Amino acid sequence: MDLSAYVLLSQQQALRRQLDVAANNMANSSTVGFKREQPLFHEYVERADEAGIKAAKNTSFVLDHGAIHDTAQGAFQATGRPLDVMIDGPGYLSVETAEGSVAYTRAGFVKVLETGELGTAQGLKFLGEDGRPIVVPADQAARLTISEDGTVLGPQGAVGRLAVSMFDDETALSPRGDGMMIGDGARTLGAQETKFKSGGVEGSNVQPIVETTAMVEILRSYQASQRMSESINDMRRQAIEKLGRAN
Repeated sequence: MDLSAYVLLSQQQALRRQLDVAANNMANSSTVGFKREQPLFHEYVERADEAGIKAAKNTSFVLDHGAIHDTAQGAFQATGRPLDVMIDGPGYLSVETAEGSVAYTRAGFVKVLETGELGTAQGLKFLGEDGRPIVVPADQAARLTISEDGTVLGPQGAVGRLAVSMFDDETALSPRGDGMMIGDGARTLGAQETKFKSGGVEGSNVQPIVETTAMVEILRSYQASQRMSESINDMRRQAIEKLGRAN
């Protein structure tokens, strides 16, 4: 396989990665709190000591450098449930996973678990600003509200405050696959830095028309790459035939 084939292969791999990301975005266009992903590529230049022409000494390849997520806020979706919340601004709700680690989510479905703690729809525990689960007295569980700064209020006063974690470097976050993100370097925002909207959740920030357009463009690019590959194969075959006749 010659060098041109390797270059085309690197491009086709990048296009495949773009298509996978766009398809995943489309699949999560109605997932609460989902953040659209964008693939990130970088150029790798291979330098040859010898080449027929000077310009051919440097060959550019496409390398997959991971993915970043779009932090743009999704639309507010009213649910009518007083415990459902949306973070109005940056940050993530902190959740204790089944393994005991901390994960982060923008999905604000909040309920009181059978254990008396605030949890997600999947049964994981939300963490308070002290890093511990928020325990709700049994006699107050049915009469809770959440204030604008995330304070969980019962008839007898505050029972805790939902922790909102902020990442200065969003690339440190990666999806877990269950609506949760994991990453290092989080810092907890104070009450004055936090703003919630209650009675609803944040919708996905995916725009289906944008993803559909991107998928069409990816398909066209792949088709162009395939045509170029076929042209190179034709040139190679013709060269072999001419050499065969010359011999």
